[in-house]
Amino acid sequence: MWDVFEQPWTLLGAAVIVLLIVFTVRAVLPEKRRLWLWLFPLGVAGLAVGLDALVATDLEKINELVKTGVRAVEQEDCAAIARLLSEDYADSYHKDKQAAVSHCRSRLVPPAIEKINKMGEEVRITSPEAVATFTVIVKFDKNSVWAQSYKPSAMVKLQFHLRRQPDGTWRVRRAEVQEVDKVAVTSWGVARATNAQLQAIVACQS
Repeated sequence: MWDVFEQPWTLLGAAVIVLLIVFTVRAVLPEKRRLWLWLFPLGVAGLAVGLDALVATDLEKINELVKTGVRAVEQEDCAAIARLLSEDYADSYHKDKQAAVSHCRSRLVPPAIEKINKMGEEVRITSPEAVATFTVIVKFDKNSVWAQSYKPSAMVKLQFHLRRQPDGTWRVRRAEVQEVDKVAVTSWGVARATNAQLQAIVACQS
């Protein structure tokens, strides 16, 4: 809350306090009125805006990574997705990064995803590690196998384990699907399902 690198409001609040002090000094001690006194609150306010604009925090970097990932999925761009994964990536279904990218290229074939809307998020950072959980609405392309075999859209809850790299960037080292339409799933079961299995899922839910 008080991290001046996460948000500018702490320093802006301090600038207001300094401004009030300057007003008080000028009112109580007229002989101390100096134009340079105004530089104190202006300097603090400028520092607040400058830090917010110039210093990208871990949270901001992670949010930018997520935005980049969403765009990559919407554009069925597996090469862009691969760049977001760490070299030691592995999850409950993919043994390594190469397996995950290969799976992406086999399943994320146009037409696939029309739009992804983020509904909720929770990010816990214990640098150099972080865990980010997101709930999204995935709207499938009407001509995709997902829309034709499952339904037009799905609410998906995903969890990402991230690690900060030596160059300061963040990469995903593990990703898991936790829920689909508020139904808990194990590993990547739904993501790797065949058309027949998707139809069976629909039948179970109806």
